Amino acid sequence: MRIGHGYDVHAFGVGDHVVLGGERISHSRGLIAHSDGDVVLHALSDALLGAMALGDIGHHFPDNDPAFANADSRVLLRHVIEQVNDLGFCVSNTDVTVIAQAPKLADHIAGMKKNIAHDLNVTVGNVNVKATTTEALGFIGRGEGIAAHVVVLLTEKASA
Repeated sequence: MRIGHGYDVHAFGVGDHVVLGGERISHSRGLIAHSDGDVVLHALSDALLGAMALGDIGHHFPDNDPAFANADSRVLLRHVIEQVNDLGFCVSNTDVTVIAQAPKLADHIAGMKKNIAHDLNVTVGNVNVKATTTEALGFIGRGEGIAAHVVVLLTEKASA
């Protein structure tokens, strides 16, 4: 088995929504990013890449490459999981923590779990997503951005 950890953060900027776990969520601001700014899927991709010792998301999808401008992070995640699967591993489970003062995420967690499970080709029961605030402390508490931590456990695929 292999364990990976991922972390991502994006600052708020102009916009009317954020994308988290593949869910478009209405909000008074957007996230500043080269892609869609989905901190959940970026941290998940980093966790998967880290578990397989394949570097990080910036190495695979550089933010100075026009090909990834406004990229859908679900497409990037599917590319990452394909690499993991090609190396003989699959996701056993993943645990996601989104850290945001706003927007409130409770109504969107089920959708995030469904998207992640689909893209990783696992059941929803293998995906946990939870949200917390920083109790108004730090850059997140001041409403300057959103962050996510992800842990993933990979296991070798069974031989046929």
